[in-house]
Amino acid sequence: MSTRPGDPKEQLGAAGNLWPSEPIILGREGSARELVLRKIQELSIEGRQDPFMVLDLDVLVSCHQTFLQALPQVQPFYAVKCNNRPWALRVLAALGTGFDCASQGELEQVLGLGVAPSRIIFANPCKAVSHIQYAARSGVQLLTFDSEEELAKVAQHHPGARLVLRIQTQNSQSTFPLNDKFGARLEACEHLLQAARELGLAVVGASFHVGSDCQTSQSYRQAIADCHSVFEMGRRAGHHMSLLDLGGGFPGTEGSKAKFEEMARVINAALAEYFPEGTGVKVIAEPGRFYMESVCTTAVNIIAKKATLESGGHRKLAYYLNEGYYGAFRIFLREPVSRIPIVVKEFPSEPRLFPCTLYGPTCDAFDRISLKEVQLPELDVGDWLLFPNTGAYKSSMSSTFNGFPIITVYDVMGPQLRSLLETAP
Repeated sequence: MSTRPGDPKEQLGAAGNLWPSEPIILGREGSARELVLRKIQELSIEGRQDPFMVLDLDVLVSCHQTFLQALPQVQPFYAVKCNNRPWALRVLAALGTGFDCASQGELEQVLGLGVAPSRIIFANPCKAVSHIQYAARSGVQLLTFDSEEELAKVAQHHPGARLVLRIQTQNSQSTFPLNDKFGARLEACEHLLQAARELGLAVVGASFHVGSDCQTSQSYRQAIADCHSVFEMGRRAGHHMSLLDLGGGFPGTEGSKAKFEEMARVINAALAEYFPEGTGVKVIAEPGRFYMESVCTTAVNIIAKKATLESGGHRKLAYYLNEGYYGAFRIFLREPVSRIPIVVKEFPSEPRLFPCTLYGPTCDAFDRISLKEVQLPELDVGDWLLFPNTGAYKSSMSSTFNGFPIITVYDVMGPQLRSLLETAP
């Protein structure tokens, strides 16, 4: 429930520096969690309460290795939108991943790292014309589509593109479904493939996305089977179908490891049945949450507090934190289970718990951490809370609403990873 900060042994940089030029190198015996606690101690000594994140790049490497081991036939194209920290992207580039980009801005960021255009898929089915033109100028050829209107834009502005038809998934169970916005229905695919042929465009494969944080492995099996049908349609229309994109949706928290392993078994079995190795089909995926969720810990401070006495003498507490919905916690309200933070405080005995509401710092009443109350001990203004597993869709969705600055992020890595980056091309 609680943890205690140790003594500050080093300065970790100015808290106002949003993009530190160099990552913090951990000692051989150090850990990211210890660094979080030392930073809290340092800020407390200075009389400051700035929220911050620590991003453990070694954990990112571990997630990458786990993905490759579980899905050996699948090449990961990391979803940049999940977390676009420059050092995270640099590490992934050095590891040889591809990249899933959704806009010109993301394309520019990845290409700016020296990543070859062939390692990028422009995986937004509904793109602005200027973004399509930029992809064409930059040599990015893989583009997704799901409509005739998108085909017309590509034919005019990027006729040399290699297109991937995105389909809807059936009965997808995910925390953040995407079917209402993207994907062609299976019965419409034959017409779209023929329309692309008539426009002189090359369709090279099919893709899907089961939705972010998928809850059932069978969603992947059905989607892979549907893509096999699309491959047959494409070949009949005269397309050379050679790319299968499994999209994202892989769970990313530590407790979901068993769920991911089950998904990997289902995916591997479906690939063996519908797209076996040796058939010349390249298989990629767009993991985001799986790579990033567990790499970050966020530390926040209680800046205000209110206690109320309800009927029957029941006491409730409201804590106001210096980070909230408009900062790094925007996606919390869309998650099905409320996040319960770790309390950075020692108690002489097991503390009594109270129903607590956690609010963010802005003047908007909607700015809260979760819709439901959480059980926490009575705390004081100035106390710290830790939210682990906050690497996915947190800092990348932050804003400066009400004048609150975007949260500071500290990138950390061990000496081995640092050596890898120094020798990487």
